Amino acid sequence: MEKFSLDCVQLQAYQPNRYPFLMIDHVDEVVPGQYARGYKNLSLNEWYFPVHFPGAPNMPGALQLEALAQMLTVAITTLPGLQGKVTHALSHTVRYRKEVLPGKKFEIHTEVLSWKRGICKGKGVAYVDQEVACEAEMMITIPDILKQYLPNRPA
Repeated sequence: MEKFSLDCVQLQAYQPNRYPFLMIDHVDEVVPGQYARGYKNLSLNEWYFPVHFPGAPNMPGALQLEALAQMLTVAITTLPGLQGKVTHALSHTVRYRKEVLPGKKFEIHTEVLSWKRGICKGKGVAYVDQEVACEAEMMITIPDILKQYLPNRPA
């Protein structure tokens, strides 16, 4: 498949999260089923900076992980027939390397390692100033697909 980019409006067709929980501003490059790369610009106006933490704002680790998971979702939901599908987290292993501060560009790179039966295994790395801020191994699912492969349970 050909690579393409998504601006903040086009992105919403492939990523079901919305403000204040959409953690991606732009997708620079996506090859459906393979990888997605983009970024989040971190303005001091982000809703979490005043409370995390007053006087020393930084992006919460859970939201860094969420940004990685959302970008991995884009790598899957851009596949034919999956546009707009909801994804759920199955498991994440994450490591945080440095604080992510307001005024920075949070660059997000994700890669699909496998995509089978509605389950995506992938990895992601986020950078600030060309340094690794956090990295994660992730497993996400599209429940609509996964349920086709699960055994039926009696009611």
